Amino acid sequence: MTSSAPRGLQGAYLLGERASHDELRARLLDVASQLLVTIGPESLSMRRIATEAECSTTVIYTMFGSKEGLAEALYLEGFERFRRRLEAVPPRRDALEHLTALGPAYREAVLDEPGYYALMFERAIPGFVPSERARTLARAALNIVDRVIADCISAGYIVPTQPRKIADAVWAAAQGAISLERAGHLRDSGTYDTVIQAVISRYLVAGVSRA
Repeated sequence: MTSSAPRGLQGAYLLGERASHDELRARLLDVASQLLVTIGPESLSMRRIATEAECSTTVIYTMFGSKEGLAEALYLEGFERFRRRLEAVPPRRDALEHLTALGPAYREAVLDEPGYYALMFERAIPGFVPSERARTLARAALNIVDRVIADCISAGYIVPTQPRKIADAVWAAAQGAISLERAGHLRDSGTYDTVIQAVISRYLVAGVSRA
């Protein structure tokens, strides 16, 4: 009978190897994102990233395949980080309060991750066009907004309609206000908050007050 010990040791080794791989991948993406912000897209060479991350270019090519693959990985990582920030917002017992709380969390995620934001929404890497698969996964990262809007509809706060339609309207409003803020045209979050509240209020059932 074969002992389970080797399997256990092998499993632990594979888990450790996977953790090291994920840690290195995250570090490479962070280095690339920071270079994008501080220097610009011309700095995103495999050699420059390898030097900054203290690894070989072979490792980067193995993980991402090409500069285009790296750009797409950055794009998806940005949306994944946004997803985690929104998912981390503590659920409220009141669905409308929960929806309102997602707005500030989204803005904070943008301001905390400028490199990722620039790639996701501002074409920071000339010529990079995300694949249809990447676009689908990117939008899915924001599905929590759809779910909370669906909860608001079920609770009678929002007029019955497709949650995705409302979520996209809120998203568009948020992007407009954030872009103006990043460009220096808005000095604080006041306008952003007002815009988000106005869009949400547009879909509220008559007589319902915003949370």
